[in-house]
Amino acid sequence: MFKKLLASALFATSLTGATSYAADAKPTIVLVHGAFADASSWTGVIGKLEADGYRVVAVANPLRSVKGDSAYLKRIIANLDTPVVLVGHSYGGAVISEAATKGKIKSLVYVSAFSPEIGESALELSGKFPGSTLAPTLDKPVELENGAKDLYIQQDKFHKQFAADVSEKAAAAMAASQRPVTDVALGEAATNAGWKEIPSWSIFGSADKNIPPEAMKWMAKRANAKETVEVKGASHVVMVSHPDRVAKVIEDAATSK
Repeated sequence: MFKKLLASALFATSLTGATSYAADAKPTIVLVHGAFADASSWTGVIGKLEADGYRVVAVANPLRSVKGDSAYLKRIIANLDTPVVLVGHSYGGAVISEAATKGKIKSLVYVSAFSPEIGESALELSGKFPGSTLAPTLDKPVELENGAKDLYIQQDKFHKQFAADVSEKAAAAMAASQRPVTDVALGEAATNAGWKEIPSWSIFGSADKNIPPEAMKWMAKRANAKETVEVKGASHVVMVSHPDRVAKVIEDAATSK
């Protein structure tokens, strides 16, 4: 019975898939996490946005490749019947930049994130300015069948490196549940730069150890960001430690004309 119900639901969805959207509707907020994190990193932000009446979709980013991850994101966006505010954290910024085209996408929000130009990679941008201490904290890579490698942060170094401004208990849970990114994804060059056509916003922490704050300032300036917020003392997971600040920037992007 369950299989029949599921098949019926999928068939109905295929017939009524969102081919159009109401341009004047309240935008859906689509959140895309980055490497070494998962969708639960948006929990605090989701609560604030939903309390303010926004529909939110927190995507399970595959973290396999910029091309593949952005294609997956595009499928999710295509199924929505409202304008969309795309929000990316860290490597997720490269994914939203790759996926974003004018039309349904109202605005882009970069949260401690990369916003690559065409031809640039996350790896290249992280080394453009001094300050990243990520490389020495990485664990032994997990070899994959296609020759790529899955990368993790060593659990005993995760708190200080990735999430220094959250509690030790919370950081330990994040370290244990971190999702790996492939070395291929971090080194893959962008083929689209959505921020060139779509208005963008940026928020990041002044104490980020993964992506140098100077790099994020530079990327925001290059993208002509409508708003750039640097949160003093915040780590790479500013959306976890300062969800209200991040939600505010997202809502600014959502209500912009």
